[in-house]
Amino acid sequence: MTDSIHRTTTTQQLEIVGSLKNKEYQQILNDEARLFLSSLAERFTASHRGLLDQRKQKQLAFDRGTLPDFREDTAHIRNDKSWQISPIPDDLLDRRVEITGPVDRKMVINALNSGAKVFMCCFEDASAPTWENMVEGQINLRDANLGTIDYFDNKKNAHYRISSNPALLIARPRGLHLPENSIRFKGEPIAGCLMDFALYFFHNFQTRANKGQGVYYYIPKLESMEEAQWWSDIFYFTEQYFDVPRGTIRATVLIETLPAVFQMDEILYAMREHIVAMNCGRWDYIFSYIKTLKSHPERILPDRHSIGMEQPFLSAYSQLLVKTCHARGALAMGGMSAFIPNKDPAIMAQVTQKVIADKDREAANGHDGTWVAHPALVDLAMSIFNKKLDGQANQLHFIGNEEEICAHQLLEPCPGERNEQGVRKNIRIALYYIESWIQGNGCVPIYGLMEDAATAEISRAGIWQWIHHAVRLDDGQVMNKSKFRQWLYQELDTIKCEVGEARYHQGRFQQTAELFYELSTAESFAPFLTLPSYELLNTPQAELA
Repeated sequence: MTDSIHRTTTTQQLEIVGSLKNKEYQQILNDEARLFLSSLAERFTASHRGLLDQRKQKQLAFDRGTLPDFREDTAHIRNDKSWQISPIPDDLLDRRVEITGPVDRKMVINALNSGAKVFMCCFEDASAPTWENMVEGQINLRDANLGTIDYFDNKKNAHYRISSNPALLIARPRGLHLPENSIRFKGEPIAGCLMDFALYFFHNFQTRANKGQGVYYYIPKLESMEEAQWWSDIFYFTEQYFDVPRGTIRATVLIETLPAVFQMDEILYAMREHIVAMNCGRWDYIFSYIKTLKSHPERILPDRHSIGMEQPFLSAYSQLLVKTCHARGALAMGGMSAFIPNKDPAIMAQVTQKVIADKDREAANGHDGTWVAHPALVDLAMSIFNKKLDGQANQLHFIGNEEEICAHQLLEPCPGERNEQGVRKNIRIALYYIESWIQGNGCVPIYGLMEDAATAEISRAGIWQWIHHAVRLDDGQVMNKSKFRQWLYQELDTIKCEVGEARYHQGRFQQTAELFYELSTAESFAPFLTLPSYELLNTPQAELA
């Protein structure tokens, strides 16, 4: 390690509030790991808080009528066509199908064995951030990198082991907005992303170096070049701290916020020695569109089930990402297919056709790969990209048409259904998801889709916006608080019928409904539903009674 970096840092101001209940937990948070985490917190906490404050100020400007646009002060970065990102490591050049999922041990093994090229293991939207999930996730990824991970399922009497040719592992830390209450620095919760990043690097960089690999991350929910620079500074600091070669850390950035789509060149430039790709995080992007433009009545979106990637504003987003990435030598990853298999052949046939249409569109747009949420869809997505790539590892040569994509195209709202049936379905989805999340499960199959926090956010944000602007539905009804409350509790009864009395009363649906009503009708829009939900996450139901 480089003494000049950390010699003045101690762990005295870092307090572990969460339980270190066994040797595995104690190994993950050993003295050296704490020292590194403390060093990161000392160096980057103040700037992290500044970035969150900048987000608030920018949102206030959007709420007052300003629209997102390309930055004038960074035009020189966009206009300079000469710069490129650093060359992409060989093991990251072919990413035609990636699978995503939570940090659960069994799911990690299944995803690694799925046949996908890459497994993006998610500490963020697919995992509820309980202390146990976050620490055990680190244990699971450490074991996965070592190749020793296994799991015995007593119910199925089945032993799960990692295959001889697993997917390439990439970790996704939490977004900048999520705190970690179980670790405090100078008396305040640290940023959850610092915990996830630091512990994963600390426990795996040497194991991966022994195999000739760097340490790879997916970075979520960036909104600006400055946030990308913050991460870049962390990467440089970490490489120097551990005296490893520059570029050991490589990042893929999810472009899943509306402000970020106008700064893709700038984000690539800020991270040019570490970034390898950008990804169309479509579900979070739709949520961000609603959130960013929530006070603009002329830009209200229809029901989420009417919003597909064929819509012009999403198609423009996909094409601009491909064009920007490839011009700078970065890969351009497509978005998530959230469908899951269905035992009904007729329904499964429909699912198959929807997945084919989605992946054909991405491949035609020039994406280098795509995401699926379930192992059963890996082969289908792989066949589509195999055909398009025709023996190549990617489509880095593809730039697309020369027609410029402008701000108007990226901001253009789309038509679609606005009906009671859609509102009711969104209510049920949000209730199912939030109830599961506050019990520690962040990845939930609901009505044929693998839902995570992003899709629940769309449901919640759309309802808030429709109530806030008194949107008139297709049948003439006007959305308001009283109508929403009526439908909310009717759908709560529907859920009781669907899950049964025992599951309903063992669960936390009533608390979820109260929270969801508050979030959907408050005068001020909560930036993320996971922030107020976080207070319920580690609180047993009995304590709330």
